[in-house]
Amino acid sequence: MDRFQEMQVFVRIAERSSFTRAADDLQIPRATVTNLMKRMEARLGARLLERTTRTVRLTHDGDAYYQRCLRLLADMEEAEGAFRNTAPKGLLRVNLQGTLARHFVVPALAGFLAQYPQIELQISEDDRLVDLVREGIDCVLRAGNLQDSTMVGRRIALLQQVTCASPAYLAAHGTPLDPAALADGGHRAVNYISSATGKAVPLEFTVAGQVLPVQLGGVVSVTGADLYAGAAVAGMGLVQVPRYRVQDDLAAERLHLVLADFPPPPMPVSVLYPQSRQLSARVRVFVQWLAQVFAAVD
Repeated sequence: MDRFQEMQVFVRIAERSSFTRAADDLQIPRATVTNLMKRMEARLGARLLERTTRTVRLTHDGDAYYQRCLRLLADMEEAEGAFRNTAPKGLLRVNLQGTLARHFVVPALAGFLAQYPQIELQISEDDRLVDLVREGIDCVLRAGNLQDSTMVGRRIALLQQVTCASPAYLAAHGTPLDPAALADGGHRAVNYISSATGKAVPLEFTVAGQVLPVQLGGVVSVTGADLYAGAAVAGMGLVQVPRYRVQDDLAAERLHLVLADFPPPPMPVSVLYPQSRQLSARVRVFVQWLAQVFAAVD
């Protein structure tokens, strides 16, 4: 095994904090990973990894070597990619926001896999902002305004949002005519709890070209997109969601539009990946494909 491959294994161990998970990611035996690291440390004359029964951590020397390996691997992959006209291949781990995945990504996925048959795609679903490096994930797809300086984001869509409520809720609380009437009229929201802040996300309305946040009380708070829309259908309060998510409920009159003249700002959809890692060909083509999928969204 050459030094380029040794560095790849070392970097994966450092990022996954585990010999076993690194071996699984790279699809090589655990014993090979262990022996490789012993030889690597012996050759360098430095201890790179602190091993405990539960985790693996970088030593001071290991952290310095890890940073150098990242740059060297990125340069090597970029150099080889410039001269090889080979199709992307290998395992690609992605984490997708559930409703975006089911509505937009999965229905088009067969086309991506037909175009890149040598890519093995592993998909997980989440609303939270995962730790890509520690969890071994190559990129994530998320909706909303995301702020994380450790990741690079590419915005690929802006989704129209609407405010809506169930007929039963509106019959009980009345239909507001402007945002100012919400607090005065005893209205309530289904509050969506942000995974980043742990706080309820306020409703937002566009008034005279400005975004007006309105924080309403509520009897139900949720952390998932499906629960959020479901609670609105059940009459628990006002919600603001991308229109695609409640299109069927609006058509069946399980939900009604509210304050259509004061729409929420559109919701951005972004792909994010670690800024410390050079984009592999697998990630690059997947991000480009996602951008094409969402470019067709109205």
